[in-house]
Amino acid sequence: MLDHIGIDVSDLKTSRAFYAAALAPLGYRVIQELTAEQTGANPIVMFGIDAPEFVIAEDKAPGLGNHIAFRAETRAAVDAFHAAALKAGGRDNGGPGLRPDYGPTYYAAFVFDPDGFNIEAVCHAPE
Repeated sequence: MLDHIGIDVSDLKTSRAFYAAALAPLGYRVIQELTAEQTGANPIVMFGIDAPEFVIAEDKAPGLGNHIAFRAETRAAVDAFHAAALKAGGRDNGGPGLRPDYGPTYYAAFVFDPDGFNIEAVCHAPE
């Protein structure tokens, strides 16, 4: 059901060091880091065991880093999620499409829910 969860942090460098140390005994490590230029907003650090599962984002755009990503089995499901969320009152935060900075098959869509939280649906399938 869940693909990953992200939270805003006030100091990315300090939080990166904290989570790297605290999560290491659980088998988590830094999987990927992206700059503000790559994300279009906040620099982020992704932690996981084999793939990103927990993301921290420096809080320069409140609410952007606080998000939940739901796993979708197909790209069509991502498209349907986006359309349904907008129809239900969500606000667009990035229409369906490939996000190559996140991975070569990372197909996702983003919406803000009624409280302003960034909700994502993501499909990792090649097509």
